[in-house]
Amino acid sequence: MKKIAIAGTGYVGLVTGVCLADIGHDVICVDRDQHKVSTLNNGYPPIYEPGLNELMLKNMEEGRLRFTTSPSVGFEDAEVIMITIGTPQNEHGTLDLQYIEQISKEIGRSLKRNNVIIVTKSTVPVGTNAKVKSWIQSEIQTSLKFQVVANPEFISQGSAIYDTFHGDRIIIGSDSKEALNLLEELYQPFGIPIFKTDMNSAELIKVASNSFLALKISYVNALASICEQMGANIEDVSFGMGMDSRIGSAFLKAGLGFGGSCLPKDTHALVQMGNDAGEAFNLIKEVIEVNKRQELKLVEKALNRFHSLHGKKVALLGLSFKPNTDDIREAVSIKLARHLVHEGATVIAYDPVSIPNAKKVLGELISYAETVEQALMNADLTFIVTEWDEIKNVPLNLFHELMKDPVIFDGRNCFQLESIKKFPVEYYSIGRPNVIGETISVRR
Repeated sequence: MKKIAIAGTGYVGLVTGVCLADIGHDVICVDRDQHKVSTLNNGYPPIYEPGLNELMLKNMEEGRLRFTTSPSVGFEDAEVIMITIGTPQNEHGTLDLQYIEQISKEIGRSLKRNNVIIVTKSTVPVGTNAKVKSWIQSEIQTSLKFQVVANPEFISQGSAIYDTFHGDRIIIGSDSKEALNLLEELYQPFGIPIFKTDMNSAELIKVASNSFLALKISYVNALASICEQMGANIEDVSFGMGMDSRIGSAFLKAGLGFGGSCLPKDTHALVQMGNDAGEAFNLIKEVIEVNKRQELKLVEKALNRFHSLHGKKVALLGLSFKPNTDDIREAVSIKLARHLVHEGATVIAYDPVSIPNAKKVLGELISYAETVEQALMNADLTFIVTEWDEIKNVPLNLFHELMKDPVIFDGRNCFQLESIKKFPVEYYSIGRPNVIGETISVRR
């Protein structure tokens, strides 16, 4: 059992702290936000993630997990300190390290014991951990020794608890064998393969992995556009491709592109790293451009169908960037909502958990429904943006029973074409043939 301090209680920090406590470590999470820490100490996580609340309460009750706003309290007894502070992207695509620098110097001022292991889990450019070591060293008042380890995270929102306990690999990078061995021992209870390497390689593995996943997504979305023009079905094409073990089926689902806090940021970061190294990464630049074009595919389809959206009522189903999370960072729904309003449409949105976060960004620009049915009532068209199970399982008869005109634009290919054909609706999806119900009667 190790005494572990987690610097930051954002998505990565909170999930990491809870899961490390669950395998027996003594964990204290440190965050300057007093309201957040108070909420956590009362047993309420500030984010939505399946299974997180229950696991957090369990480990708090068993005395292995606590929260504080005091760096000195959090760091002074820790054997391992994990940095999980955010690295927001600036306008040039680089990752902003000011918060990493701040917490590193705070750690330096708070260290009281020798041979503490400092672990950076935040997504950072190559060379950052060397800076972390320098920033910490600049604030240490004594001759205390410490080691720095790069340990990028690979959890996905919506499945973060499962990913932590069932990950494909754990990457740790350092120039200290002792530090690598200690981290290996710390993570051993997870039973996940551990790959030890140098710091620079560990830092690059995270950004390179996410950028490759983004590449697959943009590839299949570009292919979907070709399918639409040639009368092919992207689902059949991607399934056939995925049967090849060299390719695999993961991340070959056509849709509205990638969002969230990782893939957009990491693709831009890799481009910038390439520029800094004198190696232009034009392939990833095109991935980013394809993704931008994909975000407004539903608007293009709607304008082709209606010619003008002025005065139309649009039901927007789904606000989070993916299912099973309330995160709307880089969510395509936000861009779509703004664009639809710009086109003169009235938008009413529904999401199972993300409406409070969406309101912080969109405010009263759009209205919000408490149920799918309320959103669909008297709508001229529907945009399906997030493939929540609740949305995928909407009875198809509701579209023609509740909408003024049952015209559906499905950005996540939630419904099977054969099922849709049984209902009097118009259905437009991504990379698949359009379905126009034979008995439909709508105003054109």
